[in-house]
Amino acid sequence: MKPAIEKFLGYLRAVRNASAHTLRNYRSDLEQFLTYLSPPGAETVSVAQIDHRVIREYLGYLHDQHLQKSSMARKLASLRSFFKFCAREGMIKDNPARLVATPKLPKRLPVVLSAEEMNAFLDQLGSAPPPPRGVARRSKMGRPTDRLLLERDRAILELLYASGLRVSELTGLNLADIDRKEQMLRVLGKGNKERIIPYGSKAEGALQKYGPLRTELLRKAGGRGDIEAVFLNHGGARLTPRSINRILKKYIRLVNINWDLHPHSLRHAFATHLLADGADLRAIQELLGHSSLSTTQRYTHSSIRQLMEVYDKAHPHA
Repeated sequence: MKPAIEKFLGYLRAVRNASAHTLRNYRSDLEQFLTYLSPPGAETVSVAQIDHRVIREYLGYLHDQHLQKSSMARKLASLRSFFKFCAREGMIKDNPARLVATPKLPKRLPVVLSAEEMNAFLDQLGSAPPPPRGVARRSKMGRPTDRLLLERDRAILELLYASGLRVSELTGLNLADIDRKEQMLRVLGKGNKERIIPYGSKAEGALQKYGPLRTELLRKAGGRGDIEAVFLNHGGARLTPRSINRILKKYIRLVNINWDLHPHSLRHAFATHLLADGADLRAIQELLGHSSLSTTQRYTHSSIRQLMEVYDKAHPHA
């Protein structure tokens, strides 16, 4: 089975142009399944030996390991994609994972900040005066936050909220992908699908301030920096999604906000606030790069929930 897994991952990399993050997840899920089938010392199992009963037993094993239903559903989706590829390549006749039902997931509405809360948070970052050049300011995390990183981080958070980008799309941005005059982004999203997204004046202002400092980062890197990437770390290399998450958490702590936010929260806020101000759901779907309208409709439920909270607090007969 291992050669089939390597062939499948090669197909994802070369044909589907899958991201490194996606490839890691597929490899982890498939190798975990392989370990379950063939523990150390046991005979290797071939793809043709696996049927839907084996996959159901595997899901039962994951359930006994107290794995969350969402994680079980993701691992089953990985197996479906893998066996679909194997069937197409003629390794097996049918896809056995198609006969296994996906665990029923609870409906979870995304936690979304109000427009006032989001604006206050971003404005507070924008109004904080940077320390003098060459002087480091210690954060509560014990690491220096210098002028250069503050301008970069403001640009990152403003652009996430202004455009609704996935964090992987933000870190994948190149300078050539930004039309500064028209304030438009060209983004390569899931499934290698390209879309065009506008962004606002506050994000453009933050990008303008970050520009000279990005040049300074590249100069400090001494030719080892990524000259195409928009957002760079202190060594001049392209920032990773994990770095973006750390940046957001850092500023939440610095302003003493007890929010449990992650970069995707800014994407949720982008969509919910557009919907609340009357934007068409189909237009929001296009901006977010959702292949299915049902995914975008989650934000409708979030808006209704917020309206009900306002009603319950404000109406005298609520």
